[in-house]
Amino acid sequence: MTLDGQYDAVVIGAGPGGYVAAIRAAQLGLRTAVVEREDLGGVCLNWGCIPSKALLKNAEVLSLLHQAEEFGFYFDNLRVDYAKAIDRSRRVVDRNTRGVAYLLRKNKVEHIKGEAALRDSHTIEVAPESRIIKTKNVVLATGARPRSIPALPVDGKLVMTSRHALELRQLPSSVVIVGAGATGVEFAYLYNAYGVKVTVVELLPRVVPNEDEEISRELERALSKEGIKFMTGSRVTQMTPVQGGSRLKIESSNGMQEIDCEKVLVAVGVQANTENLGLDRVGVATDKGFVQIDANMSTNVPGVYAIGDVTGKLLLAHVASAQGVMAAETIAGVEPQPLDYVTMPRATYCHPQVASFGLTEQQAREQGYSVKIGKFPFQASGKAAAIADTTGMAKLVVDEKYGELLGAHLIGPEVTEMLAELSMARLLEGTTLELGWMVHSHPTLSEVIKEAALAADGRAIHI
Repeated sequence: MTLDGQYDAVVIGAGPGGYVAAIRAAQLGLRTAVVEREDLGGVCLNWGCIPSKALLKNAEVLSLLHQAEEFGFYFDNLRVDYAKAIDRSRRVVDRNTRGVAYLLRKNKVEHIKGEAALRDSHTIEVAPESRIIKTKNVVLATGARPRSIPALPVDGKLVMTSRHALELRQLPSSVVIVGAGATGVEFAYLYNAYGVKVTVVELLPRVVPNEDEEISRELERALSKEGIKFMTGSRVTQMTPVQGGSRLKIESSNGMQEIDCEKVLVAVGVQANTENLGLDRVGVATDKGFVQIDANMSTNVPGVYAIGDVTGKLLLAHVASAQGVMAAETIAGVEPQPLDYVTMPRATYCHPQVASFGLTEQQAREQGYSVKIGKFPFQASGKAAAIADTTGMAKLVVDEKYGELLGAHLIGPEVTEMLAELSMARLLEGTTLELGWMVHSHPTLSEVIKEAALAADGRAIHI
């Protein structure tokens, strides 16, 4: 057993929250270390955000090839190698992982390989070497992992999580995806583009159920048109292995039906990685497994902070990073900018893409706002027509009294890149008046934002 000198801050977990917290702490002059049992970058970089987006780019290219005749291209005998797509995604991951290692070295953050557990609020033991670390502050950033459901025990073969799916080099002929949140619809789009027969089962009444209802309907229409089957208001009650895959019993308001498929992908949420962390020993409060925090990322135990998915606040990589900065600045005595989880951006990278922040139309009305809506369809966008990608719209939920943005909801081409303009307008307390004044380059996709703002005030030009 070895005993190390005291650190100012030790971060447990090197995902997008953990490594950002460690770097920011080091920038502020704190002696900092980060403990990680697996690869730097966490689930997001290694088995989530980054590799999945690389694969989705492959799917986008393949979908474009299927439209080739519209652009005047003709070819025969198109060959598709999904294993090559997996290889490319792993190369992208490797480059990013090495980038994180470089950033830690550059900022003089010590990277400790191993599995950490709290002995007390200022003492960490790192297995398997039983290294003892003393620290003034601890930041828990251990993340979360895919959750399973009783009817679908995950074995990595018949029943997969997203992590298994990102390693799968040979495509199944058919797949049932359980869960129609961001992960579910992204994999549905990916597999469908490669010719897999896809069925999506969702317990709630609509797909991407956290999004505005109008956006949900538009996404389901678009993906259904591509051949993806959706079963909303439905749940899997039983799985039986059969030759060539599984047989699922699915219950809905229409009764019970059976579906055969080669693979099942479970995408129904996550559970926190808090086992064996020593939280009970230290007395850190949890709720349903997630670590409880205040506005400054502090737990109920002085000197112990938590960030990212392990808190269950908002399960997004960029939220974890923002929380990491806040935790580091709080420890360093810098007054951080408060985080507003309602206006945090959300992004789904199927095609059409979905991006949003703030209140949905229904939420705004339920909260008592007098609401006006500004909408503009991509079908009326010259740039969208030029690139042959006209599905979707921009929808703004606006406070009628002041013109303030209560929410922004986009579906269409590259909307995940367009949302930041609206987020900045909200941050600077801009209104639809300023958004309508702002001159956009023509032709660009972002013109739909200006037109939606104008539409909210009855001043739209191009519709």
